[in-house]
Amino acid sequence: MNWESFHQRGDVLNAAITEIGVRRDGTLPMDLTGVDQTFRDELDLLGAVQLKWSARLAGLLERVFAEQPDDLEQAVLRAWRLADEELPGVKAVLDHYTAHPTSDLMAQAMAKCVRKERTMLAANAGRISYMNDEDLGSRIGAGLEAKAKDASFHVEMPQPDAPRTLRERLREAVFAA
Repeated sequence: MNWESFHQRGDVLNAAITEIGVRRDGTLPMDLTGVDQTFRDELDLLGAVQLKWSARLAGLLERVFAEQPDDLEQAVLRAWRLADEELPGVKAVLDHYTAHPTSDLMAQAMAKCVRKERTMLAANAGRISYMNDEDLGSRIGAGLEAKAKDASFHVEMPQPDAPRTLRERLREAVFAA
């Protein structure tokens, strides 16, 4: 894959993710312009969408943990919800194709992705170590994922600090020196 096709693939993937957020029907937008020229099939596009979700979730976990939270489980739930807000509809697509794969290969790939993600959630919540049995981590992570999806379950979502004025920033700089 050359540099131009790499960027074209990224552009088509971003357009597909945007379309997923608009449609929110849990299916891949295979009819979107450029998808059939850029991705071999549903599994190829689904893999790219899964990778985007996983990378976003991992990045948000890192960002949330940089705040040094007291409650690890709440931090994991917050990161999951932030990922879901930033990539609307994507988790519904992943869930749909996990439940209704179009091939055995897709079923195997999605089962493995789900197990890995749930284990990551459980480990980051401090409920297991990565040395524990992956099945245990997957079961615990499934519970965390269910909590994150449950709109009635309260997750602490702290508001970002209000922007500081120039005067406040200058004052801090003077006193810090």
